[in-house]
Amino acid sequence: MDVMGDLLGGVRARGRVFHRRASSPPWALRFAAPPSLALATMVRGEAWVVPSGGPARPLRPGEVALVHGGRSFVIADSPGTPPRVFVHDGDGDGAGEADEPAAGGRGRPGDGHVLVTAAYRACGDLCRRLLAVLPGLLVVPAGDARLEPVLRLLRAEVAASAPGRQVVLDRLLDVLLVVALRAWFEREEAAAPGWYVALGDPRIGRALRLIHGSPARGWTVASLAREVGMSRAAFARRFAALVGQPPLAYVTEWRMALAADLLARPDTTVAAAARRVGYADAFGFSAAFKRVRGVSPSAVRAPG
Repeated sequence: MDVMGDLLGGVRARGRVFHRRASSPPWALRFAAPPSLALATMVRGEAWVVPSGGPARPLRPGEVALVHGGRSFVIADSPGTPPRVFVHDGDGDGAGEADEPAAGGRGRPGDGHVLVTAAYRACGDLCRRLLAVLPGLLVVPAGDARLEPVLRLLRAEVAASAPGRQVVLDRLLDVLLVVALRAWFEREEAAAPGWYVALGDPRIGRALRLIHGSPARGWTVASLAREVGMSRAAFARRFAALVGQPPLAYVTEWRMALAADLLARPDTTVAAAARRVGYADAFGFSAAFKRVRGVSPSAVRAPG
């Protein structure tokens, strides 16, 4: 496992297909109850994404938009078109006469505009760490060689009415999210976070994978350096330069993020969370958690 895998490990798509019967505007959908993270791509036709309080961005076929921040947004034929369809929790409630949501395997888009969206709602503390380094709205341009194979499969699935369509659609959207994030972080405008850049370094990337693969292991700077074939001092300097913080500070912060997600489950006790992230007793874990997070573990634990 690596950083990206851990951050997206519990995130799953719920995809929807919206199509317009007529090929002429106007049309507009307002996503009035946005999820933690939303993805949108045009299978056919062009659109605009208009976030609440932000500038509109065009969305063309082959491009992928990601929206987060919990604010409503509109996808429309033009930035000024008033919404006629209001989408709540992925459902097309109040669809106007010219707009039709085709959900799951029901309905097959004809000619005209075809929009595919995905809602990612299961976003815990780990996922929020990823969202914190993303702009509220980003658009990955068309033409990226990594996006096109997934988009080609997505277009084929939307056009078909085969059994299990929703399952295939959702899994393709999960893949599209990861590929779109890779493509975004490699763009100059993205200012990719240190941990993403460090994954490309043969030695520091390996150290990050070791930490994420065995977060409860008693890591020290010396043991990590030994695993990746570096001196202790050289490893500490290079890790801090690429990741942006010292190795053990990263280890502790990551353990506390994992623990926060564990504590969000009603059946996880403070002692159990402590053991899962490498602490022998709840007392030492609680002290570390409060030092890093500013609150005690019991303050964030879900009611049992």
